Amino acid sequence: MDLTLPNLGEGADSGTVVNLFVKEGDQIAKDQPILELENEKAVATIPSTGAGTVSKIFVKAGDKITVGQRILALDEGGGGPRDEGRGARDEQAKAAPQREDQSRPAERDEGAPSKAPDETETPPEPKHEHEPVAAPSIRKLARDLGIDLTRVQGSASGGRIVLEDVRAFIQRLQSRAAPKASGATPSAPAAPSGKSAAEPIDFSKWGPVSRKTLSPLRQVIARRMSESWAAVPRVTQFDEADITQLNELRKKYSPSYEQKGARLTLTSFALGILATVLKKHPAINSSLDENSEEIVLKQYISIGVAVDTEAGLIVPVIRDVDKKDMLALSKELEDLAKKARERRISPEELKGGSFTLSNQGGIGSAHFTPIVNKPEVAILGLGRGSLKPVVRDGKIEPRLVLPMALSYDHRVIDGATAARFMVDLVKAFEGFREEDVRL
Repeated sequence: MDLTLPNLGEGADSGTVVNLFVKEGDQIAKDQPILELENEKAVATIPSTGAGTVSKIFVKAGDKITVGQRILALDEGGGGPRDEGRGARDEQAKAAPQREDQSRPAERDEGAPSKAPDETETPPEPKHEHEPVAAPSIRKLARDLGIDLTRVQGSASGGRIVLEDVRAFIQRLQSRAAPKASGATPSAPAAPSGKSAAEPIDFSKWGPVSRKTLSPLRQVIARRMSESWAAVPRVTQFDEADITQLNELRKKYSPSYEQKGARLTLTSFALGILATVLKKHPAINSSLDENSEEIVLKQYISIGVAVDTEAGLIVPVIRDVDKKDMLALSKELEDLAKKARERRISPEELKGGSFTLSNQGGIGSAHFTPIVNKPEVAILGLGRGSLKPVVRDGKIEPRLVLPMALSYDHRVIDGATAARFMVDLVKAFEGFREEDVRL
């Protein structure tokens, strides 16, 4: 029997093989791990759906494979006697790949009657049966340009059609129509949907270079950041909070947290504070449903935390932050961050966030403008706290000041709403209660 790549979950249909755990001749059991697959922002272990002896492996590390593609062949008999029918099926299976590879050339060699396509004709785009998924702005653009969106392939999550897809569709039509109009040599093929075409540059003309293939994770990051930048009218609100008292609490209670196997960090405090402030400002914790043109107000607070890894930025989600105390948040934060850095994070642990927190203070950065993590509508960036002279009660004192930046989707959040949120956030940082951290 052939083992194929199973369904990977919502919105995922392919991945890159990272490691193979078996070799030809190995005996494997059902549900035994056979390979690791990098997909989206996670590395998942793929188990065997059958038991037997590995007779053939069809993939290797580095291959990109899709759902339904053959991974390996299993001899379920384990080398024991087989009936004649089974033997015939095995022989057919061995011959199948060769027949498949040779089938089309054979048809051509036999001179099967066929009409060569006219390269100057513009073949129609395939028409999709389902209703296209696109934002109202994209639908209006298509109407204005006379484009049938059922013929446009969407590249965003769930097949959603974005602006780049419409551009790519137009480029394909133009590239096909150009030879017919002028008799010129056909232009270079349009870039794949969702990617912008760029003139190739030979950088080696000016000095030595090396090239590194974009990892699947980096490709995902690039695509999602481009989508967010193009689709979200983003505004960033800046402020500062005096965290002198909060930092003293952190130092005071860190030893007791460590005794219970947890690290008490600024991010731990930020999670607890955000849970309280987001409840007061539900718009900041919402999403925009572009199809129905409705704001989705979420009754839960699940915060994604940006984690810096060697492979790139990964954002695991801590669910129901408002229902957990500081100890539980600290433990879960450390556990998810470790799993993200070791690429053991599951796809499910990357979904369902209602807000995102990015803390660059540990690296040493100060002010920055984070990009909204769609379909969320806001993200908070924290920089490095530094000692600054602050006037308190008419006296200048050195205080530890934390820079903060809130980037938000201006389609959903007005400037006044963002400003009120930041005012309450600063108050929460500066007035953090000791009983909320005491064990």
